Amino acid sequence: MSRKLCRVAVLISGSGTNLQALIDAAGERAGFSICAVISNRPGAYGLVRATEAGIPASVVDHRDYPDRESFDSALMAEIDRHTPDLVVLAGFMRILTSEFVRHYSGRLLNIHPSLLPKYQGLHTHQRALEAGDSEHGATVHFVTEELDGGPAIVQALVPVQAEDSAELLAKRVQVQEHKIYPLAVTWFARGRLRMVEDRSELDGELLPRSGKKITGAC
Repeated sequence: MSRKLCRVAVLISGSGTNLQALIDAAGERAGFSICAVISNRPGAYGLVRATEAGIPASVVDHRDYPDRESFDSALMAEIDRHTPDLVVLAGFMRILTSEFVRHYSGRLLNIHPSLLPKYQGLHTHQRALEAGDSEHGATVHFVTEELDGGPAIVQALVPVQAEDSAELLAKRVQVQEHKIYPLAVTWFARGRLRMVEDRSELDGELLPRSGKKITGAC
């Protein structure tokens, strides 16, 4: 008898390359299915990816709401209509209200293009280059009310090369994002991963505060 698949709702704002990585990974082996893709931007190419994969796709346009609270309320209603077990932010470019984050506490994941706690916010690749860092990368973490500050789950480390521009570095980091995000979702789907207060726990053991480290090959 096969185990019930974990239902994952994915929130996007743009092209959806991390969404595509999750679509490609989903299935019995990974233990999860994608039950919905929701965008705050009607023209997001990720909606096309979802439709082509036969996944219900919808839009909750933030421009239709007078404030962040009313938008998040509408977004929660659309998400909950699909009864997900996990909500995944995949390039979702909105700051979420405390009410939204609390509603999905312990079952809300994000991926951020830096080795958190370094470089919270935007322009992470340029900031890493300007700081002279020897390595950069991406972090999957649980979402809490602190922006990019929730418990880390897994980090992919990417060496910074002498000829790197922000664009070149971003491309190499993105390759690793497409590996570690499906990995973290699979851990959650299989019951191996959970948030315990301000830490991530994998297979019953607390992870380091920076998460499990994976060295990128590029």
